[in-house]
Parts: sequence; structure tokens; C-alpha cells
Amino acid sequence: MLFYDCKTAPNPRRARMFIAEKGLEVETREVSIGKGEQLSDAFKAINPNATLPVLITDEGTALTENLGIAAYLEARFPEPPLMGRTPDEKGLVLMWNSIVEQQGGAPIGETLRNAHPAFADRAIPGPVNHAQIPELAQRGAARVGYFFDLLEWRLAESPYIAGSEFTLADISTFVFVDFARVIKTRIPQENSATLTWFEKVSTRPSAQL
Repeated sequence: MLFYDCKTAPNPRRARMFIAEKGLEVETREVSIGKGEQLSDAFKAINPNATLPVLITDEGTALTENLGIAAYLEARFPEPPLMGRTPDEKGLVLMWNSIVEQQGGAPIGETLRNAHPAFADRAIPGPVNHAQIPELAQRGAARVGYFFDLLEWRLAESPYIAGSEFTLADISTFVFVDFARVIKTRIPQENSATLTWFEKVSTRPSAQL
């Protein structure tokens, strides 16, 4: 396998953590988003969408989305399970992973990309340039507040995002919550359940990657 990574971006970190939690060592090549290397002809020959991460399987398939990468690795290396064991658990993991992508990852990215000068004309990832829309940054920031409220509600009743065990959903949530620092947003001090969960996940070796 061959993994295309970017140390500074949240989505490659999600895949990096998943790989580490599986106990795998995968050959890695760094692609700098800051330098625009994902837009090079060489990289777009690997992933025409010009996004990271990318995992090239041993069969030569290019997997360019986190969920596809996780599904492949879970099927090939089922232990330890990170996407549930029972049908109910599998459903909950994918459900919560989708929720945190839509309610957390998306508005954090929307806020950053529509406000930070580094993303002028790059408001949407991919091969096509898009202008920033300041109103989307304002809306995104408000949505991030709701995301933290949602997490506190969920984690007040569940030790992990999708249930009793650490899963893909926790990886996604942890990375998004940590990345929210780029929009100067942290877990509210009164959100004790979320803070406890975040500290617990922070102690995992994969969280250091």
C-alpha cells in the first residue's frame, strides 16, 4: 500500500489515525497543500479531484475518500474493529461519522476557507478555484457552535461518539474538534463531557500523529 498524506490538513490526519489504530505501517509520501502540490499534474494523475488523503491499495486501486479508505482497511484488517461488530454498531458508527462530517467538519472548513487570506480563490478544495463568500464564514461559525452543543449532549450519555467503544466516529470527531483551533474555537469550558472525552482520546498514540 502507498499513502499520500499532508501533515497540516485534517482529512489526511483522520486516515493517518485510522492506519495507526490498526497497527499498520504503510509507505507514505507527503504532499504539501500549503505549496499547492495537490494541484500538480503529477498528483492529479493519481487523484484528478486534487484532494488528500489517497490510499493506493496493493491491488492498485486509488481510494480518495476517508470512508472508502476506512472501509477497505476494516475489511482487510478487521482487528481491532473500528467500524463496529454488530449490525447496530456498524450502523451507528457510519451514522455518527456522517453527522460529525456534516455538522462539524463542513462548517469548520467553510469558516476557514471563506475567511482566511490563504484561501483566497480556494474556498472549495479541488481542481477548480472558487471565490470566498464572507457570509458563509459567518454561517459556518454559528454552525460550529451548534456542533459543540451536539457533542456535549451525545457524550453526556455515551462514553464514545458511536457507543461504548472507540471507533472511526471518534477519530473524525477528535480531528475536527482539534482542527477548530484554526478558527479560534475550542471546546467550551462548561462542556465537561466533551472535555473528558477529548482528554481520553488525546492519550491514544494515534492522536499524536
